[in-house]
Amino acid sequence: MKMLVYQVQPEEVPFFRQLQDRYQMELTLSPEKPDLQNLSMCAGMDAVNVVSDTVITPEMWDAMAARGIRAAVTRTIGMEHMNREYAETLGIPVFHITYSPSSVADYAIMLMLMVLRHVKPMLQRYLGRDYTASGLLGRELPNMTVGVVGAGRIGATVLRHLTGFGCKLLYWNRTSRPELEGIAEYVPLEALLARSDILSLHLAANEETFHFMDRRKLFSMKPGAVLINTARGPLVDSDALIEALEQGRLGGAGLDVFDGDRSIYYRDFKNTPVASRSMAVLQAMPNVLMLPHMAYFTDQAVEDMVRGSMRAVYEYFVNIKRS
Repeated sequence: MKMLVYQVQPEEVPFFRQLQDRYQMELTLSPEKPDLQNLSMCAGMDAVNVVSDTVITPEMWDAMAARGIRAAVTRTIGMEHMNREYAETLGIPVFHITYSPSSVADYAIMLMLMVLRHVKPMLQRYLGRDYTASGLLGRELPNMTVGVVGAGRIGATVLRHLTGFGCKLLYWNRTSRPELEGIAEYVPLEALLARSDILSLHLAANEETFHFMDRRKLFSMKPGAVLINTARGPLVDSDALIEALEQGRLGGAGLDVFDGDRSIYYRDFKNTPVASRSMAVLQAMPNVLMLPHMAYFTDQAVEDMVRGSMRAVYEYFVNIKRS
């Protein structure tokens, strides 16, 4: 079978090459993002493989179907960019993958520690040869209560990895997770917001969770609390977050994502203005650490993404042959 892979990063290439024989695939690896102009590359392909950086529109699906694409996969956990329902009306099944939850979980904990210990302003001082400590008094995790919103694979891994830090652990999920008994306390969302010194978000992005952390929830958080978001940008209303930070209601934030980052991250803006006022305001705050959606980017997770995307397509076509 033949698969076209868009937006291939150099770090992914060895894994694709290592696995192509195992999954009996003839691969075309492209660094380009899919768009209506380059979908001509799909001609003669059985499947297409993408990432979350580009929204696949109905027009793009029509173009792919016209060129013979029979299956699609995103090598990401989230599928909000795929317009999956429309693709399936064309008879194109759409798959997604999972990858090492430790990649994002450990990154979330790293952000917690960096915000609590004022690493951003500390580094800024250091680079300016100011080696003073005044104003940078940190807080220790063992004295904190950490709340996790969304206890799926990644959220649950955050909780398990935090057990070694000695902090009190809470979580809210749509249903309780029996396997977390003895590790973290399951509490209602309002109690979680009110009791957590650190709140870490691990929800999927969809219509139901859009601006899940709105002004009401942000202002119901414990005064001085830190918000961590390594999940999806649209989970948090940026304007409300800025207001909560400017008023001193929150003590800081660690953001690997933010609302609107899809058109900014993974691009080079060295000599170009970035069209996001909320990003500019947040970035200027000394108690806000922003990073460019890199929580997933580890050797293990990248291998998992490549392997999972190839396996999903391979198994689909194998099952077709058997049926």
